[in-house]
Amino acid sequence: MGGKTTQVPQFAEAFGFWLKLGFVNFGGPTGQIALMHAELVEKRKWISEARFLHALNYCMLLPGPEATQLAIYIGWLLHRMWGGIAAGVLFVLPSAFMLWALSCIYVTFGNVTWVAAVFYGLKPAVLAIVAAALIRIGRRALKNPLAWALAGLAFVAIFFLKAPFPVIVFAAGLAGLAGGRFWPRPDRCCRAPAPCRYSRGRPH
Repeated sequence: MGGKTTQVPQFAEAFGFWLKLGFVNFGGPTGQIALMHAELVEKRKWISEARFLHALNYCMLLPGPEATQLAIYIGWLLHRMWGGIAAGVLFVLPSAFMLWALSCIYVTFGNVTWVAAVFYGLKPAVLAIVAAALIRIGRRALKNPLAWALAGLAFVAIFFLKAPFPVIVFAAGLAGLAGGRFWPRPDRCCRAPAPCRYSRGRPH
């Protein structure tokens, strides 16, 4: 996939990974995406860097939770329909039960000092997870000065100017289209990965 050697797992192995991911995908979409990148691209090599980043770009354009969409897409890519279903259900279901349990604890014991301290202590930890994920993905995705400039302008627009998110995405898409046409030597990783070839329902 994507011109690099990847290893397609058995369905049971992938099922176990999605189940594990459902219990450890802390940090919101940014942390979840970084965790999937570290596990699927760097460690397990189930999907190439180029295909992961392009899938992430597409999921960011779709309405809804992009991390969940990315998991479903990768699950489908690895094992077609049942892979996508397993990835989507297992990505959401464990965290839903954990959220229910934590909500019950908070409602019941929220005024207890030690419980409130635990939840207060989680805030900086989650912030650190998100910051580390942002640095990890940013270093992989921003490969040339144009990409860094667009990222900086998008940050200024959304943080300081309070510009609507759809406007920022649309403007960045137009800038990327123009840069792709006129940039002298576009980075190779920004090109679309080679199409997948399937044999017995598995990508190669």
